[in-house]
Amino acid sequence: MPRTDAPSHATTPPEAAQPKSAAGSRDPSTRQTSRRVALLRYLAVRFVLIIPTVWILVTLVFFLMRLTGDPITAMLGGKASPAEVARRRHEAGFDRPLIVQYGDYLWKILHGDFGRSLTSGNRTIADILTTYGPATIELVFWALIVAFAVGIPLGRLAARRYNRLADISIRTFAILFYAAPVFFVALVLKLIFGHWLGWLPISGRASVQTSLALDSQVSPNTRVYLVNAILYGDPGMIGDVLKHAVLPGLALGLLTAGVFIRLVRINLLQTLRADFVTAARARGVAEGIVVRKHAFRNALIPVVTVMGMQIALMLGGAVLTETSFEWQGLGYWLAKYLTARDFVAVQGIVAAIAVVVALASFVVDVINALIDPRVRY
Repeated sequence: MPRTDAPSHATTPPEAAQPKSAAGSRDPSTRQTSRRVALLRYLAVRFVLIIPTVWILVTLVFFLMRLTGDPITAMLGGKASPAEVARRRHEAGFDRPLIVQYGDYLWKILHGDFGRSLTSGNRTIADILTTYGPATIELVFWALIVAFAVGIPLGRLAARRYNRLADISIRTFAILFYAAPVFFVALVLKLIFGHWLGWLPISGRASVQTSLALDSQVSPNTRVYLVNAILYGDPGMIGDVLKHAVLPGLALGLLTAGVFIRLVRINLLQTLRADFVTAARARGVAEGIVVRKHAFRNALIPVVTVMGMQIALMLGGAVLTETSFEWQGLGYWLAKYLTARDFVAVQGIVAAIAVVVALASFVVDVINALIDPRVRY
């Protein structure tokens, strides 16, 4: 006879009774697909955020430029008759309601029209951007090379020599160059390397003869002097361009190098105290390998994260740097237009720089997501 005390249902095996974790139930291909979806979702959100970011920046620029009145009155007030000012205001459309001007301004920007300069023979802002923008990009490129070449090795050395003389000296160096105004650093560099030692030129992107040749005798004209000099094929011109780039690159790059030194030092110190670094040391891994392969790579992630902000800082510092060295880029001409009270040109250049900064921040987000999967979730 069957036992009456036995349960009427089948007993579940222990293995089946315990549910598998979500991560354990996925095969490698499913996990890989999930990671890709997370990455695409993150990048899509970041890309969409470019639109409100640029809109807010452009709107702020537009209304801040109107605090002094319309650009025609700001430029010609006291220098022309009221009838002439009124005529110019009507021709430029600045006598319309402010909200109408704002809507027209946004519509033109959507079509790539940033307006026309009031003091450069009705020259379009787009032409100004394509003519002088490459010079500013070239300067930022040299500054980034200086920032990485100086900031990352010194930050690493400061962390390795924590609280020793080298660490204290490097921290003092970083604070000094981060706090010092760019124009002051430029003047000191010009005084030492230009006037006292006579090693390097102190103004311009190249000598006069080289500039004329690179602007008129190179096809296609990229307006980036180093590229043009390479296309021209003259080693003397390449050397001339490089010598002129040293001091401006140092003046702007040392500012960002101070930021990189502090970031690398702090994050490398934190990483060296992490559990996985302690475990690597316990396994007998050499200290140099621990720093280079385990700690240093993780310490660089925050540096990549702040690169977008540093590019914005460099573009702002380019105004003073280009003015100090007569480096005719967007910063140099932005200062000229401010002096001439050409607020239409100022507004267009600043709006274009805002767009560049937003796009650069998106590129940094992409790089950050590729090297650090944690930012996607």
